[in-house]
Amino acid sequence: MNSQSIKDFKLLLAFVVLIWLIELINIALNHNLNQYGLLPRDLGHLYGVVTMHFLHGGLYHLIANTIPLIVLGFLVCATNKGKEATLAIMLLTGIMVWIFARSAFHVGASGLVMGYFGFLLGWAYFNRNIKNIILALVTVFLYGGLAFSLLDFRSWVSFEGHIFGFASGIVTARLLVRKRQRKTKK
Repeated sequence: MNSQSIKDFKLLLAFVVLIWLIELINIALNHNLNQYGLLPRDLGHLYGVVTMHFLHGGLYHLIANTIPLIVLGFLVCATNKGKEATLAIMLLTGIMVWIFARSAFHVGASGLVMGYFGFLLGWAYFNRNIKNIILALVTVFLYGGLAFSLLDFRSWVSFEGHIFGFASGIVTARLLVRKRQRKTKK
């Protein structure tokens, strides 16, 4: 990993610390902060496109997101696109959930986790080289089971966040590969 990748990973770790601090405050407030999550098609909750990723439905929800967020985030940072990919996935996921999801509060970093999963697979597909293929294989080996969360339609699970996160990751990979290809043609 180069110095930019290390900086991006440090930012990701800071994000993880921040969401843990927010969850501890949220617990103390009886999860009243979740009213600042994303409520689809409600202009008054458009900020939820960003805030949804920082809020969680409880300690178990946050614990379930933390390890894959760090591991997959580390792998994304190894592509040298950590910060760009993270911001794009968060925004695209939030926008798609805001437009298309069912009317309920959506919170959690699961969309980002699924976005990282989709990004790593998409990055290897659109930008084929041995390093990216190895990253994708490690991703599937460690977290291939995440694909099943795309089919988790329980009422308290934002399956839309999972699906749109995954799609956002693939779209982000494609856009970043095209951006890089345009730069190399100049």
